[in-house]
Amino acid sequence: MLSFVEEGFGSDRSYPCRKGIREMTKLLERITVNPKQCGGRPCIRGMRIRVVDVLDLLAAGLSVEQILEELPDLEMDDIKAALMYASRRLNHPVLDA
Repeated sequence: MLSFVEEGFGSDRSYPCRKGIREMTKLLERITVNPKQCGGRPCIRGMRIRVVDVLDLLAAGLSVEQILEELPDLEMDDIKAALMYASRRLNHPVLDA
């Protein structure tokens, strides 16, 4: 349960996992989808930098530092958000018919 307060932490401190979930949610807010931009594909913070562009650069072997140098409008959290978005999109059950 997300509101769990572990005994010994005190009533003002939430379970440590809650912070991680908030950070993940905040990262995912960086991913935007606009039907009038980039064919409706997921982009980074409303820019014309698609999630797939970031993933392709990583797959091509560029380091995070190289990507940030190539695309100076990007931030480290944008790359994390792209990876998290891809992970969430791929993490779905496959039902056997």
